[in-house]
Amino acid sequence: MGPRVAVLGAGSWGTTFAKILSDGGAEVVLWARRPELAREISESKRNSDYLPRINLPRSLTASSDLAAVMEGAEQVYISVPSQSLRENLADVRELLEKDAVVVSLMKGVEKGTRFRMSEVLYQELQLPPERVAVASGPNLALEIAREQPTAAVVASESLDTATAVALVATNPYFRSYVNTDVIGTEFGGVLKNLIAVAIGIVDGVGYGENTKASIITRGLAEMIDFSVAYGGRAETLSGLAGLGDLIATCESPLSRNNTAGRLLGQGYSFSEVINQMKQTAEGLTSVAPVLELALAKGVEMPIVSQVAEVLAGTLNPRDIAPHLTSDPTPQGE
Repeated sequence: MGPRVAVLGAGSWGTTFAKILSDGGAEVVLWARRPELAREISESKRNSDYLPRINLPRSLTASSDLAAVMEGAEQVYISVPSQSLRENLADVRELLEKDAVVVSLMKGVEKGTRFRMSEVLYQELQLPPERVAVASGPNLALEIAREQPTAAVVASESLDTATAVALVATNPYFRSYVNTDVIGTEFGGVLKNLIAVAIGIVDGVGYGENTKASIITRGLAEMIDFSVAYGGRAETLSGLAGLGDLIATCESPLSRNNTAGRLLGQGYSFSEVINQMKQTAEGLTSVAPVLELALAKGVEMPIVSQVAEVLAGTLNPRDIAPHLTSDPTPQGE
């Protein structure tokens, strides 16, 4: 057996990542909040709520007992909703092994504080940056659970840490690349959700491929401007964690952000969309904090701003468009 690792959070992505790690040879235990879900995963090797018709690896076990899951884990992967991360970490801190590395699988910005997920991990777990990594990329859970070939990025301020995680998070159908740009990698995963909501909106309205391609391209420019303003590297956003993730999220009917946008484009209100969605669309909760962060650095984000207006009900979804900026003069591409 490979190293012992823990995955916290048995939703679609946490369960899928546990499968990735297990298929790569690690000894994996998955923490599920609900005992009945832990039992289904351990006994039936299924997670029928989140990954219908997927057989999980025989070696994968799950438990609702956090202490049992964390015991002896060299790496701990966390996949809980971003807005409830902080409250979940109090128990984790007490149970973390002395040299364990913690990996964020989450794509979000904390409301109110506007912190990235790795920043919340540093604060609550009192860890130095070299013991934290983040994983991101074009990662639609169900496709990976079906073992469709996929690449991802693992970033840490320590290249050794990123490499150690990437080696464990690699198997015949899933390959992890490494970088040291935690900021760019994390913001890529957050920002693409917002552009995907915009794509969903224009899809729901009935616009076609030209509009969508224009929004993806101009949206990527907004993602790069924003990330660079906060210390990320432009090339990270042109890679798997930015453009790669953006394309997957914008193209896929599996994407929750895309689905939420489509409902908005069809004329449903924000509250109706929230009620219709079974799982959270992280993009909807990140719009406000991202625009606050953009304002703080003077970064213009016309597409994200239009999404915010559609959410607020002040912009007709039909009027969302890639060329609508406040500046009437012709822009360079």
